[in-house]
Amino acid sequence: AVAAAMRLGAFLSALRPALPLLLGLSLGCSLSLLRASWSHSAAEERCLAAGPPAPPARGAPPEAAEGRPGPGHEDFRPRIVPYYRDPNKPYKKVLRTRYIQTELGFHERLFVAVLTSKATLNTLAVAVNKTVAHHFPRLLYFTGLRSAKVPHGMVLVAHGDERPIWLMYETMNYIHQHFGSDYDWFYIMQDDTYAQAEQVKALVAHLSINQDVYLGRAEEFIGGDEQARYCHGGFGYLLSRSLLLKLHPHLDSCRNEILSVRPDEWLGRCIIDFLGITCVSQLQGQHYHTYELAKNTEPEKEEEEEFQAALAVHPVSDMTLMYRLHKQFSRIQLDRVYQEIQDLQMQIRNLTALTPAGEAGVTWPVGINAPFLPKSRFEVISWDYFTEQHLFSCPDGSPKCELSGASKADVSEIIESAVEQLNRRYQPLLRFSKRQLLNGYRRFDPTRGMEYTLDLLLEAATQKGHSHILAKRVSLVRPLSKVEIIPMPYVTEATRVQLVLPLTVQDLDFVANFLDMFAMNTLDTHDNALLTLLFIYHPYDAQRVGQVDVFGGVKAMVGELEKRYAEVKIPWISVKTEVPSQVKLMDIVSKKHPVDTLFFLASVWTEINMEFLNRCRMNTISNWQVFFPVHFQEFNPALVYRGEQTASSNTDFLRDGHFDRHSFAEACFYNSDYMTARTKLAADILDRDEVLESMEVFDVFLHYSGLHLFRAVEPGLVQKYTLRSCNPRLSEELYHRCVLSNLEGLASRSHLAMALFEQEQANST
Repeated sequence: AVAAAMRLGAFLSALRPALPLLLGLSLGCSLSLLRASWSHSAAEERCLAAGPPAPPARGAPPEAAEGRPGPGHEDFRPRIVPYYRDPNKPYKKVLRTRYIQTELGFHERLFVAVLTSKATLNTLAVAVNKTVAHHFPRLLYFTGLRSAKVPHGMVLVAHGDERPIWLMYETMNYIHQHFGSDYDWFYIMQDDTYAQAEQVKALVAHLSINQDVYLGRAEEFIGGDEQARYCHGGFGYLLSRSLLLKLHPHLDSCRNEILSVRPDEWLGRCIIDFLGITCVSQLQGQHYHTYELAKNTEPEKEEEEEFQAALAVHPVSDMTLMYRLHKQFSRIQLDRVYQEIQDLQMQIRNLTALTPAGEAGVTWPVGINAPFLPKSRFEVISWDYFTEQHLFSCPDGSPKCELSGASKADVSEIIESAVEQLNRRYQPLLRFSKRQLLNGYRRFDPTRGMEYTLDLLLEAATQKGHSHILAKRVSLVRPLSKVEIIPMPYVTEATRVQLVLPLTVQDLDFVANFLDMFAMNTLDTHDNALLTLLFIYHPYDAQRVGQVDVFGGVKAMVGELEKRYAEVKIPWISVKTEVPSQVKLMDIVSKKHPVDTLFFLASVWTEINMEFLNRCRMNTISNWQVFFPVHFQEFNPALVYRGEQTASSNTDFLRDGHFDRHSFAEACFYNSDYMTARTKLAADILDRDEVLESMEVFDVFLHYSGLHLFRAVEPGLVQKYTLRSCNPRLSEELYHRCVLSNLEGLASRSHLAMALFEQEQANST
């Protein structure tokens, strides 16, 4: 018995850690069985109940009465569409949509329509465009009759009739036809309305799209039903996409049956009569606040809470009042943001005190990421030294350059901000004024923004009038703001690329390698790329072309390629000139190709590959952007390896060289963009063709196009080392750039130092 008791005690001691698990399992099983019995009994009661089911609630769809979502919810339930292909039908390639959001059925958030007139188009409509238009994703202006000249930057739709009801009818039809399937919300406003764009966007962001919405300032009809309301057009109103789709079939009936003087009353009556929806000023916990301006109102003195909370203000009588309203509301919004920042910083301080790090864990400034901590000396971010006149870290590599442009404006602004912050902290006891910037340092930290350290010589004045000169060091941070996605036009990799290769007599030794790489990487792979050769004859060689053609060997190689690839034709153009200006040569090529041609201006040392051609297609956008890649130039192997074997590893192919930022020989651009810029250049130089000898295609686009110039390093363009011949007949700047490219392409500083060291050792022995 004693032994049995001991065994039982040992068993219980071993079982004790598992007792909570066993109790939990048993309790869970018991509850699940009990719930199953309840569900079964309830189901039996429903099955045995006599008589028809109870009717659904008034206004509820049958599906909702049965516990299933109604038809309005179908678009928001995920569905798996099975793929099925009829084996009896021929297979067709599936055409994908251009954007993924189109395929997934996403809509843009907000569309804004501004109702204007011919009389106010150049006044109030321009004021609306300058104050709030850039805050809305899409904004159009609708008018009856248009003026002779449309203000710059405004998209205008004219319906041809100034009658208010007709204008509203045509506007609703136009919005439904062109934007009804693209946007979730439609905001209609007049040009004498000031709307807080950010507040309107915040409003639609908090509303559910699964509802018919007619939201604005609700007004009673004159002599009409007391329950019905329409939205006052002067304060703007919001329509949902579902309401617009339901309203569109009834617009013709509304135009013929409803008589009204005001367009907003007409639209409200149409929505009420045919859809049974009245205007509301509050929906889903969101309020549509408005404010009606009195005559001779001064916005700067308006301190009422109703004014500060308003989404829309009406009526705005002139442009000046619109700008004053915008300034006042911007100041109110800025004060709110600053107060919110202070509240958040206080919360961060309070919470950080409770963390293990304590108050030492608070970073400066509060709420901004801590500075980047390098893990090795190669990750250290260097500081740039500057004064009020000079910068000692220049883009061109020189040790000292004049402070100008954006850098000068940045330094002036940061000094003013530093003095302002000091006065804000120490006033009224002390007031500081800047005497001189002693030292300035700045660096860009990718984790937080631009950091500054300033040594300022200040004059401090007391309340009694005493002054003292002192030096003070201050630190400032310009934090990174909200990241924005810049919209770019759509491009594909299917565009045909037209390669243009200018050739001189000095380039003959490298043509064979270029043609071999072109054949291997484009012709063998059937890439959508063509080649045009540009033979540049010296006048002396052009006179002897009948006896000795200096480009005869190249033409023979082209003939061999055309025999090998029967479907390929490689045309060439012959030009006679002493100064091969890039712009003049491009003028000749441009006239021989269609305007939609995508050019890739190449050099004879370029090794063409499919990877770069695709990037050329993607980075070049017609009427938007041109692409000037920076190729990788290998160093002189005689200086780098000094008799040793060249590294052939694929991982080291970008090791012994540099990206040649002095070369602008390669370029990707559309012919239409070049012709537009070239026309502006011709009007500027007025037949002074000698100016073209000092310019490259890059200069034409930089000064005369207005397009985005995308200049980036391109690892897909690797060029072998060669000593380029620099034409002294070109301009001084182009010749100097060519010489610098040759010098920097010799070797790195360490390689040059080793070569000099070995040469000195050899001379000493």
